[in-house]
Amino acid sequence: MHCGHATLQYTGRGRCMAALVRVEKTEFLFPVFIGEVAHVTAEITYTSTHSLEVQVQVMSENILTGVKKLANKAALWYVPCSLKNVDKIMDVPPIKYASVEQEELGRKRYGAQKMERQETKARIEDVVPPPPNPGQHTVGFSQSSLIHLVGPSDCTIHNYVHGVTMKLMDEVAGIVAARHCSTNIVTASVDAINFHRKIIKGCVVTVTGRLTFASNKSMEIEVFVDASSLMEAGKEKYRAVSAFFTYISLDKANKALPVPPLKIDGEEEKRRFEEGNARYLQSKAKRLAEKERQE
Repeated sequence: MHCGHATLQYTGRGRCMAALVRVEKTEFLFPVFIGEVAHVTAEITYTSTHSLEVQVQVMSENILTGVKKLANKAALWYVPCSLKNVDKIMDVPPIKYASVEQEELGRKRYGAQKMERQETKARIEDVVPPPPNPGQHTVGFSQSSLIHLVGPSDCTIHNYVHGVTMKLMDEVAGIVAARHCSTNIVTASVDAINFHRKIIKGCVVTVTGRLTFASNKSMEIEVFVDASSLMEAGKEKYRAVSAFFTYISLDKANKALPVPPLKIDGEEEKRRFEEGNARYLQSKAKRLAEKERQE
């Protein structure tokens, strides 16, 4: 579980800390350039008994021309934890919905993300080290890891990790993409980030990324965060966070380049490639459907 900074005040329930447990698919629609103003808005759009959904939008504004663009959007799911005992999950007060339809759509989103989190947790796999001298454009060739000791500056006042986890995951995914393409690369989107277990101060985290799928213009990279206690040697390493990142390759003019085909070896890599292809086709279909609705 990844813990954010937010402290909420609930009437009759006391103060609590909002722990981030999931980030829905994040799409980087337009870049925000130096000198532009970023407008960030957030709204609670659904509440269950023990969690709440917050929809976030980032608008970029060119202050010289006045042009505004939707740069980024995502849905974040939080669980309120007691400040006296962060392992205790508190109740969430219900919100008033504008319509019955709005509440029903929120309930469907809640059910879908809950099921997906459970499925993700159930299919946790061990990370296999790459073979010695792997061939170019294979999974093993670009697989990369970072090791980081969680210090005080990485944590909230309750000694739980905050934003550094996602930063490290993006760094590792970027290294994987750059190794595969040997070009400039950029994050296109991040599939749901699931925070399975808490990471506390003093833990050593190993962040590993590997290519699972490559289309003609994009790469899907699976990223794991495994944590272990530096002070408690008897405790086993555990899977704390997992997500899929999508990257694209760019030329010097920031135009999309073709991505080298991913060379698959073995049944496991073939299975992950087919699963990645299914996610790619599903995401593509959603983008086309949304584009048609806007037109």
